[in-house]
Amino acid sequence: MKNGGSSMQIACGKCEFYYVTHDKTRPWGCKKFNFKSTRLPSQEVKHSTGMDCAYYTQKIVNSTSEKRS
Repeated sequence: MKNGGSSMQIACGKCEFYYVTHDKTRPWGCKKFNFKSTRLPSQEVKHSTGMDCAYYTQKIVNSTSEKRS
């Protein structure tokens, strides 16, 4: 592990830049880096740069919309 032995686990599904594409060959994408991939964006960034994604930004969820039925 790099960075003093710590490595963070990024959950792309909780990031505001993550999206699911309609492309069967590249099903996951990142709006910040503007790419689609066969791997989750955080895995692609780690593979390409050797570093964890620096742009992970947790989605803000509107809790009032979840409470409506």
